[in-house]
Amino acid sequence: MSAVGAQVSARVMHHLDKLVLKVSNGRSTAASLLTGLQILTVTTTGAKSGLPRTMPLVAVPFEDDRLVIIASNWGQQKNPAWYYNILAHPEVTVTRDGRSQTYLARETEGDERTACWQAAVETYPGYPAYERRTSRRIPVILLTPQ
Repeated sequence: MSAVGAQVSARVMHHLDKLVLKVSNGRSTAASLLTGLQILTVTTTGAKSGLPRTMPLVAVPFEDDRLVIIASNWGQQKNPAWYYNILAHPEVTVTRDGRSQTYLARETEGDERTACWQAAVETYPGYPAYERRTSRRIPVILLTPQ
């Protein structure tokens, strides 16, 4: 949650996650082991390249088997690259517990955004600290199974 912790995590965690994902056959990440949070992998299609891009993200369960992901980027000033991939290509593949499923991603607004954000903060209390560190509005993405 701290600024220093976020800076270190933003540069290191994805490397550790890749290693743990490989060793655990896609069933765990370094972040999930360290935090106890449900981490899943989301595979998007690159907005510019058209190539598959996979990243581990915190998953927040929401109503009717939907999931919320937060484009916090550790509170940095720019949105994460995966956010732009989702805007360009909203169909994503979510892998958790070794199983994959297709989801449709969309950015939330209004009351729906507020409800999703609240669910995310209840899952991971660090999001408000990220929000305070950045001048951008952090996108809240809802994933609906297809």
